[in-house]
Amino acid sequence: MATRVVFTGKSEGHVEEFTPNAVGAGQVGIITRYSLMSTGTENIVFNRLFEKDSHWDRWVKYPFYPGYANVGIVDAVGDGVAALKKGDVVVTRSNHASYVVAGEKQCTVLPAGIDKKEAAWFALAKICAMGVRAAQYALADSVLIIGAGPIGQMSVRWAHALGVETIIAVDLVKSRLDFAKKGGAHHVFDKPVTDCAEEIKAVTEGMGPRVVIDSTGNEKVFASALGAARKYGRVIVLGDTGTPSAQHLTADVITRGLTIAGAHDCHEDAAWNTEIILRFFFNLIRTKRFDLSGLITHEFAAKDAMKGYETANTKRNETMGILFDWTK
Repeated sequence: MATRVVFTGKSEGHVEEFTPNAVGAGQVGIITRYSLMSTGTENIVFNRLFEKDSHWDRWVKYPFYPGYANVGIVDAVGDGVAALKKGDVVVTRSNHASYVVAGEKQCTVLPAGIDKKEAAWFALAKICAMGVRAAQYALADSVLIIGAGPIGQMSVRWAHALGVETIIAVDLVKSRLDFAKKGGAHHVFDKPVTDCAEEIKAVTEGMGPRVVIDSTGNEKVFASALGAARKYGRVIVLGDTGTPSAQHLTADVITRGLTIAGAHDCHEDAAWNTEIILRFFFNLIRTKRFDLSGLITHEFAAKDAMKGYETANTKRNETMGILFDWTK
């Protein structure tokens, strides 16, 4: 019998047994090896940290099956599948479950030589790649990344891999900033953005960063992000708050001619999509231009998955990547 994580109500959930769907034409069955918690999204969902009638409210219905970063091995192949075979290691945007069924086009084969646990970052890296596009990085560019949680860490690494000249990370938790420096941040500040405004200007030739990425999902940060950007700069909203009605524009938008862009997982087109991004991402890992070492701070056997959510809720500042091991 297969098992999976299910949320049954606010702050309620467990690991349940279930019978997977049969593998149909164009599909494959996958034995999960690892799945990575999206601590930001799943914490908001688990605790219902969103306002009524928001897009979160419309999305989260019970029973709710969380997770979207699955690494597994193809176990069964349906009729018409041409590009996959039994034994292939693949990543899919599937739930936290011991066995998943996915369409052939939903699967990306993991290149040889890449650690399966590190590969589990693929989904969060892909989300942050949408922020990269919205940022429109240029030569000798500068970026301020507010929030050094998992989304912030992926944003730092993308900026580093793309050659951004000045990468600044701000977070109140020093251990997160240590991870950011390891990933390529040149300057880090462990205090609110408003309290290090002069330091940020000093490392950007007095102008402030051209790009500011708000990766926090905290509605109160938006105004600080607007205030930190240089004249004619870009502010990228990458963290998706559960209370968007509490985000407000400031006079900075008009007085300094700022551009605000939202970046979301679904903003794909023919030039920038999952296939292209993951090919690039895995190549960056292979060539050691994307350092993920040490980012998984907590691992739990899948049967103990709810302990992972407890940890994310009670020890958030001590966590980065929380991995579920479905081999145990």
